[in-house]
Amino acid sequence: MMKMKTKKNLSKETLSAQALGWIEEYSRSIIPPIYPSTTFARNADLSYHEGRSYTRGDNPTYKQASELLSCLENGKKAQLFASGMAACVSIFQSLHPGDHVITTEGVYYGVQNWLNKYGKSWGILYTQIPDNDIAALNEFIISGKTRIVWIETPSNPLWNLIDISAFSETAHKNGAMVIVDNTVATPVLTRPLDFGADIVMHAATKYLNGHGDVLMGALITKAENEFWQRIIDLAHDAGPLPGSFETWLLLRGMRTLFLRMERICMNAQKVAEFLQSHPECSFVYYPGLKSFPGHKIAEKQMHGGFGGMISFRLKRGRSAAVEVQAKTKVFKRATSLGLTESLIEHRSSYEGPQTKVPDDLLRLSIGIENADDLINDLRNALDNIK
Repeated sequence: MMKMKTKKNLSKETLSAQALGWIEEYSRSIIPPIYPSTTFARNADLSYHEGRSYTRGDNPTYKQASELLSCLENGKKAQLFASGMAACVSIFQSLHPGDHVITTEGVYYGVQNWLNKYGKSWGILYTQIPDNDIAALNEFIISGKTRIVWIETPSNPLWNLIDISAFSETAHKNGAMVIVDNTVATPVLTRPLDFGADIVMHAATKYLNGHGDVLMGALITKAENEFWQRIIDLAHDAGPLPGSFETWLLLRGMRTLFLRMERICMNAQKVAEFLQSHPECSFVYYPGLKSFPGHKIAEKQMHGGFGGMISFRLKRGRSAAVEVQAKTKVFKRATSLGLTESLIEHRSSYEGPQTKVPDDLLRLSIGIENADDLINDLRNALDNIK
């Protein structure tokens, strides 16, 4: 494959739509081939052709998707994983026994669950602090011992905003790295490395792929340092890597990322404003609402829209929430997010008895449908609560 010579002069929208504009040299194909081969022929002099020996670290299908992701996030390098959790766990497994991790309360519950269940056996010390509480960060960070400060912004499912710059400044003063889960904002709206973060994590299953047919994760780093090399070595040695076909589907999905996010953000803003005006809703969580507590930070960190995730609470409690989600026809009752289809979920019942999510809350993932159809679907459900 070869790269476009004009890469640096093109917008990220164009680079995403053209998947960096690479052309396969042998056939001159614009759409890249899939390389299913698990191994590669060695040269007679025992050297490896283009450094490739085995698919686990060397599959050519990985290269284009990884470089596009790195480009979109303004990073140095990207590494793909078989799932978002595989990407997260690879970071924790690259730590040393006795290292300290701080996360904010709103990070993905799967990350919290892993740290609570397995972190101690790996020798990882773990502290959780409230979202965007810089005073708590200063209180609990241990200079020289805290290795990672992990944040998610906007955070699921209350969509709290965290000031990446402020957290990064405090973390770096104490020798810690900042990891940002950028799944919800995507590099279309927020590029955490530009605000001081060290590594960006994506559950690429969600918006990056965007079609609900790929399970994948990704990490993008600002610098190729010793810690990043540990992650790369772990990925090679432990093998939590995606298949070539899934990687090809991810690249296909990223071609429409900017287009999809523009429509999704427009739809979400309209839906959030409708919900805020409805008498059955007690509160609407959406960064694009001026009344939302994190709106000012969202304006600082999110450009081009405020994302596609909304949560709202029902005045009549859990029974009303369950009834509303049952009555929707356009929204699909399913977990996950970032699909072209809109989803509705009673989040607390999905997370189970350990959840801190209010049981009167419904979470919406807004898709690319007609906004009026989505609003009418919700209106019909809300207007007919018994």
